[in-house]
Amino acid sequence: MYWPIGAPRIYAASNSRSSRDRVLDSDDDAESREVIDGGGSLVDVPSIGTAGREEDEHDGASGSCTLLTPMIPMTPGIKPVEHDSRFITGSTGNETILAGSAEKEPLLALRISRTGHLFAVITSTSLTIWQTKPTAILAAVVRSEKSLSTYGPNISLLVRPDSAIFVVETTSGYLITYTLATDPDARVFRPHFASHTSGQTRRQSNFSGSRNQGGDRILWGPGEGGGVREVSVRFRMVIKVDAGIGRALALDDELVVATQKPGAVQCIRWTPDSAGNQTSTELFSRMDWLPKKTTVTEMIHDRPMNLSTWITNDGKAYAVQRLPHSNEPETRHKLFRGYCFHTPQGANDHATKATVNARFSLIAVGCSDGTIQVYTARDYAGNIPPSHTHKPSVSGQSSGQLTCLCYSPDGYCLFAGYEKGWATWSVFGKPGATSFGADPRISEEHEECWLEGVKEASWLGGGSEILIIGQHDYRIWTLEMARSAITGCYSSANISRTLLQTTSSIMVYRGYDLPDLTTISVEASLWHTAQIPSSYLVDQWPMRCSVISADGRYVAVAGRRGLAHYSINSGRWKTFVNENMENEFQVRGGMCWHQHILVAAVEAGDSFELRLFSRESALDSSLVLHIQGLPAPVVLIAPSGEDSLLVYTYDNLLYHYVFATTSSTVNLVQVGQIAFHGIVRSPARVRGLSWILPDDQLIEGDPSQDVAVATVVFLVDGKLVFLQPSLNEERKLKYDMRVIAQNVEYYVLMRDMAASVLAQAPEVSAAVNGDELGPEQGNGLRDSLWTFEGNDMKVWPEVLDVLRSAPSELGRELPPMVSIPVDFYPLSVLLAKGILLGLEPDLVQRRDVNFAFFRFTIRTHLFIPQVLRYHLSRFDSSAALHLAHQYKNLEYFPHSLEILLHNVLDEEVDTNPSPETALLPGVLSFLSSFPRYLDIVVQCTRKTEVRSWRTLFTYLPPPQELFEESLQRGSLKTAGGYLLILHTFEELSSSSEQLVRLLSRAKDEGDWELCKELARFLTALDETGATLMEALEMVNLRSPQDEREGSSFLFEGSRLKVPRSARGSSHGLKGAANSDDDRSSSGSRSPRNRKADTADYFTPHNDVIRD
Repeated sequence: MYWPIGAPRIYAASNSRSSRDRVLDSDDDAESREVIDGGGSLVDVPSIGTAGREEDEHDGASGSCTLLTPMIPMTPGIKPVEHDSRFITGSTGNETILAGSAEKEPLLALRISRTGHLFAVITSTSLTIWQTKPTAILAAVVRSEKSLSTYGPNISLLVRPDSAIFVVETTSGYLITYTLATDPDARVFRPHFASHTSGQTRRQSNFSGSRNQGGDRILWGPGEGGGVREVSVRFRMVIKVDAGIGRALALDDELVVATQKPGAVQCIRWTPDSAGNQTSTELFSRMDWLPKKTTVTEMIHDRPMNLSTWITNDGKAYAVQRLPHSNEPETRHKLFRGYCFHTPQGANDHATKATVNARFSLIAVGCSDGTIQVYTARDYAGNIPPSHTHKPSVSGQSSGQLTCLCYSPDGYCLFAGYEKGWATWSVFGKPGATSFGADPRISEEHEECWLEGVKEASWLGGGSEILIIGQHDYRIWTLEMARSAITGCYSSANISRTLLQTTSSIMVYRGYDLPDLTTISVEASLWHTAQIPSSYLVDQWPMRCSVISADGRYVAVAGRRGLAHYSINSGRWKTFVNENMENEFQVRGGMCWHQHILVAAVEAGDSFELRLFSRESALDSSLVLHIQGLPAPVVLIAPSGEDSLLVYTYDNLLYHYVFATTSSTVNLVQVGQIAFHGIVRSPARVRGLSWILPDDQLIEGDPSQDVAVATVVFLVDGKLVFLQPSLNEERKLKYDMRVIAQNVEYYVLMRDMAASVLAQAPEVSAAVNGDELGPEQGNGLRDSLWTFEGNDMKVWPEVLDVLRSAPSELGRELPPMVSIPVDFYPLSVLLAKGILLGLEPDLVQRRDVNFAFFRFTIRTHLFIPQVLRYHLSRFDSSAALHLAHQYKNLEYFPHSLEILLHNVLDEEVDTNPSPETALLPGVLSFLSSFPRYLDIVVQCTRKTEVRSWRTLFTYLPPPQELFEESLQRGSLKTAGGYLLILHTFEELSSSSEQLVRLLSRAKDEGDWELCKELARFLTALDETGATLMEALEMVNLRSPQDEREGSSFLFEGSRLKVPRSARGSSHGLKGAANSDDDRSSSGSRSPRNRKADTADYFTPHNDVIRD
C-alpha cells in the first residue's frame, strides 16, 4: 500500500565554507579520565569478567557491580548552526563543543526519536542532531583528537525514545552520552519570504475559511510553522564496558548492554532507583532459556507490544520480556524471560536482523541469505508460529547482506535495506518498490547512493517519508511515499474508490464512471490531484488519515489537530475559520461521509465525541450539526447500509446509530449496542468492522433489533473473524466466533458498498437463452466477500454461503474461495467493470537527467474468468450463465471468455485429466451459449501451441463443421482461422474447395483485406504461385498479366502482396499463428514454418513468379 513517488530530497552537513581555525573539538572529558578512575564525568562500569570467571562460587555476580553517580560538568549549550557557518562556542576546562558538522565523512548510523520530530546521525568523529520539519541541523558535536585516541572512533548510535539522551558507542568499548535540552517556546529560525506577493504564490480562491493566509505563510512547507527550535547539547558522561559491547539498546528507563566476554546483559538506569541502585546484571549462562556460550549480536525493542527480540551468535531469534522486580530468592536475579521462535536449519537461515510490527502482531527476522521470515506473535508464552516469507527479487549475491529492517508506523509496509539496494513488501508479502532494477552504471555516474545500497533507514511523518543513509555516503536521502488511505482510515469508501495521500496532497482515481476501455487505460489524466492547503499543512503536518465519500464527490483529511475537507467537483477546500478552533480537537478513530455530512471521531481535551460537519457550511465550531458524546475513545467508525453508523470504542462496546434527518439538521440516534467483553481480547488490534443483517431484517425489520440478529465481521490483526449471534440456555444473547481467513490485509463486503457504487454494476438479465432466472441463482457478485491475502485476491461469491458454514458447532468446512492471482497490489474492486484496480511502482533513470525518480502506473486485472471457472468447476452452469450475462455488454467481455478457455486448456494439456473430471467440456458447452463462440475458439488457438489443438478439438465438432458454420453466420475472418486449423490437421489438401469458397465470399462482400491474407496463405502453400493463380481464376479474378495495361482493374489502389520465398510466413493468416511462440507439433505442415515476403503480386515484376 506504499509507493515511492518522485525523486528523493538530499540533506548533508558540510563545513566547506568555514575555516579550520573556527572548528572546535570536544574532548569528552578525556583528561578527567587520566586522573580520575571511576569518578567525575567518567563512569567506569566495573568489568564483570571476574564475576564471570568465579560464577561457580558467586551466584550473585551482579551484586559486585556498582556504578557511581556521575557529576555533570557545567558546559555551555551548543548553539545552532545555520548556512552562514556562524559558530558560537564555549569552553569550560578541557572541554570545547562545536555547533557544526564534521568533514564529509560517511554516515555510520541513523536514529529517530519516538515522536519523529528529531533524528540524529553519526560519523566516525561527529554527532549531528537534525530537526525533521523544517529539516535543519539543530546541533553537532565533533570529537577531538584526544577524545578519539582515548575512547576510539564512533561506530554506533543510540537515542533514548524521548530524545533527551544520545549515546555514542565507540570501538574501544565506551558509551559516550550527551543530554539534549529544548526550550519549547524558543526559536532560532523561522522561514521568511520578503517577496511573497509574486506570481508564484498559490491562488487564494482555492481555499475557503483559511486563516492567516496573509504574509508569507502560504509559501511555508509542510510542518514548518514551528520554525527551527533552540536546543542545548551537553556532554553527560562516559561509560566504560570492559567486557566488550556486543549490542546496546536505549529504553525509556534504562540502557541495556549485551556484553561479550563473558556473555551477559547489563541494565544501567538513567537515574538511580529509590534504593540508590543504578545497574543490574544477569549472565547469559544463568538464563535457562539460552544455550551455553551464547552471545547476543542484535537487540530491538517494541514499546507498544512491550516485547524485545534478541538474535544470538548461533543464528537463533528469541522473543524476550523484561521481568518485574521480585524479592523472591529464586527470581531475584532474573531480569529477562525469553522464548526461541527462530531456529536456523542451515547456514542461509541464520538470523541477522529483526523488527516488530505491533499493528499486526508480527516479528520479521532477516536471514543471512537475504530472505525475511515473518512470525505471528500470538501471546507472550512463546506461541510464535511462522506466518510467511519475503524473498528479494534478486539473488543474495546481487543484493548483498541485509543491513536494516523497519516496518512503517501503521504496519502496512516493510522496508528492507541491503548492501547493494533495497526493497519493500506489503505486510503479508506482496512485493512493492525496489532499487534492484536500477542500472548500476547510471546510478554510479549520477552518485545516487540511495539506489546502490542502504546503511540504515527510518520512517518519519507517520509513514509519509523515509530517511535513508547509503553505504559510504555522507548524505541523507528523504524519499516521499504515496500510500493508500486505507492505512490511516479503514473505510468501505476508501476501498471502493482509490484514494492516495502523500505528504502534501491527495490523489483520487477518476476512472470509475468512465467508459470501459478508458477505465482500463494507464493514462495519468485518470488521477485527480489536489494540494492540501498550505495554511493547514504548515502547522498540522503530517496527515494522519483521509477519507473519500462513497460517491467520490468529497474528501476529508486530518493531521495532528483539526481537519479540512475538499470538493472534487468544485476544487475548493474548507478549513477552520480560526486557529483555536482547529487546535481544539484531534481526529482519533477515523472519519466517514454520509452524503454531504462528514462524521469525525474526535478527542477534545478529556472528552470523546462524534462530530457532524456539513460540507455546505463553513468549518466553525458554532456550526457543527451534532455532537455525540462517548465514554471512551473510538477505535473506528463504519457506515452500514443507507442510514446506519457503527462505532467501536476502546471499552469493547459496539454502538449502533442511525442518521435522523430533519428539515434543518442531521442527528445521530443510538438504537443499540453490543458488549464484546471476553470475546475480543484487545480492541486496539481491531482494524476493520462490518456487520451482516438477514435480508428480512434489512428490508422490514426494526433497527433497534439489528444488534440481536447481526453477524459482526471483525478484522483483527490479519485475521477475518465472524461473530454470529445465538441464544444460550438462559435465552441470553451469545456470540460464536470463527476465523474464516488469515493474513488478510483488507476485505471488501460488497453489501457495505454504497448504493451509488452498486448502481454502476450491470443489471441482471431477466432470462438466459430463454430460461427464466429464479432467485436461487443468486445475485451475481453483489453479495460477495473479497479478501486480499498478501499475494492473491480471494472471493466468496455469496457471503450467505459462508454464514451457513461459519458456526463452529456445525463442523462444516467453509465453502471454497475463488483465487485471483495478481502481479501488482490491488486497491479496489470495480464490480461494474469486472476488474481489479491497482498500482505498480516504476523506477525511471535517464542519461539526460542526472537523477532517478519513482512513479506508479495503473494496473488492471479481469476477475470474470476466474469467477466463471469457479462456478463451472462446481457444475453450476446456471450461476455461471447468470454472472456472464451481467457482464455481456462490456467491450472486453469476449476477451474474458477467451481467457477462461485459454487457462483451462493450458492446464488440461499439462495434467491430462480423465474425461470424467475434465473441466474443458463444460467450459466449451458454456461458451456455446454466446454468439461469438466460434470466434473465441479461433482466438484461443492463436495464442496456444499447436499441440494443444488436439486436446481442444477432442471436445469440439470437426473443424470442417465449424468452418461451415462460420460461413453460414457470415463470419469470414473466423472461417479463415479454421482454414489454418484444417491445414495444420492436414485436412486442407483434400478440401481446397473451402478456401475457394471463402475467397469467393470475401470477393463478393468486398473484404479485400481478407482476400489479401488468403492470397498470402496460398503463396505460402505453393511458392510457384500456380495455386494462387488457379484460385483467382476459379473466383473469376483473372491474372493481372492479362490486363496489366488496363486501368479499371478491381484491385487498383489495393494491391495484394505475395511474400517472397526468402522471408517467413508467420503472418499467412492475420493473427492465425502465435506471434509469441513459433513452436508446433512434430511433423506439422503449418505455414508458420514456411518462408514468404511482401512483394506486390499484381505488379509485373519478373521475380514474383518463378519457374
